[in-house]
Amino acid sequence: MLTLAGLLQSDCRHRDDAATEAQLHEALAVLADWSVDNGRLVRTFRFADYHQTIAFVNALAAVAHREDHHPELVVGYNRCTVRDDTHSVNGGKGGLSENDFICAAKIDDAFRQGSWQNG
Repeated sequence: MLTLAGLLQSDCRHRDDAATEAQLHEALAVLADWSVDNGRLVRTFRFADYHQTIAFVNALAAVAHREDHHPELVVGYNRCTVRDDTHSVNGGKGGLSENDFICAAKIDDAFRQGSWQNG
């Protein structure tokens, strides 16, 4: 059974295996603020101003670097939309894998910790 604690304790690794529909539904139950759009895991984070947005982007970049799993970021004045997928699955065509769920949980954790609020 997939849990938030389990995702936070896991590390990303190279994957060729895409998540199954059952795994995806289980992950979305744990990652309640995320959704799937065009085969990618997506969440928009909102902030008071541009400074907080960029501070969060830097915190997110640290997570992505540690996990060697790099989401697409769309950054605006007071928001950052994160779009994540795994390029190596489905024969190189891309899709969702456990790595996307691990990173989403760790990005959520960085957001909850709020260290980005102090710049």
